[in-house]
Amino acid sequence: MSQMQENKLSTFDISGFQGDLIGWYSNEKRDLPWRLNRDPYRVWISEIMLQQTRVDTVIPFYNRFMEKFPTIQALADADEQEVLKAWEGLGYYSRARNLQTAAREVVALHEGKMPSVPKLLGALKGIGPYTKGAILSIAFGQPEPAVDGNVMRVLSRILEIDEDIALPKTRKTFEALVRALISHEDPSSFNQGLMELGALICTPQSPMCLFCPVQQHCRAFHTGRQLELPVKSKAKKKKTIRYAALLIHNSDGKVLIEKRPQTGLLAGLWQFPMIEMGVKGETLEGKAAKELGIGLEVGDKAGVLKHVFTHLIWEIDIFNAITTVAEPASERMRFVTMEEMEERPFPVSHQKMMPYLSREQ
Repeated sequence: MSQMQENKLSTFDISGFQGDLIGWYSNEKRDLPWRLNRDPYRVWISEIMLQQTRVDTVIPFYNRFMEKFPTIQALADADEQEVLKAWEGLGYYSRARNLQTAAREVVALHEGKMPSVPKLLGALKGIGPYTKGAILSIAFGQPEPAVDGNVMRVLSRILEIDEDIALPKTRKTFEALVRALISHEDPSSFNQGLMELGALICTPQSPMCLFCPVQQHCRAFHTGRQLELPVKSKAKKKKTIRYAALLIHNSDGKVLIEKRPQTGLLAGLWQFPMIEMGVKGETLEGKAAKELGIGLEVGDKAGVLKHVFTHLIWEIDIFNAITTVAEPASERMRFVTMEEMEERPFPVSHQKMMPYLSREQ
């Protein structure tokens, strides 16, 4: 532990903090479906779903996912498209693919049981330091840190730490602090208590300090700095790309869809064909013939859509179009009925285009 970390903890009432936090959590914790028991699989699925997604959003997805894939074996045996369909709407689809890859690793290497050894657990696809710590502490009762943005915000205020939480190296600082603070008697409640405190009380914009169960331990509260902390540098400006999305109908009343590549953004999902805009003088019909390999007649603009990712923004103009082509030349494209379309996983941005399809048919 660094000198700074030792100084922060030298006069800190660790046992008092543990008791107040765990007592509050035991009495006030939310009734959430993944807290019904400490099954490592259930904990794992919930932690992956909760990354960058709100609890209220996750609950119905979690319940449906667990009903469809109740065991690691069921997830390992499923078709990838079936898993992506169950994940449809949650976003960050690499999480779903990594989950299934890791489930297959658990079946192949660990007889279908989540490993409780930190090194083995951390070696599974998609399980980083936070998820590893959450599973080990919540499911296996091991005093391992589970440090995410919530935890860094809470401890930045409690210990009055001025390090930039947007920097990767800062996570190591907080992991060391949690190792020193965590209850060895009840690490599960301690880590979940920190997460719950960040979600319900010690919120980013308007922390409810008067209701905080660990207020007496919070140095930022006593110095009036709770709104200044944590220190977090601004993210880089997102790149914006303009697209035309084509809702292409053929004479059979079917709609053209295409499968995205198996790697990269939204890998393996289905979408309506998109053409990047920007070259002046080129018509959509001309670009479609060149990029999609089909001739079509484009109608008026049906709508516009803006979709924001963590690192970029899509600005999409939506057009209806018709073609006389019966079958597309590319293997990654196909004409489907509405019923067939509903069986395939689509990203949220393209789900939002579907109402324009129904108007056209």
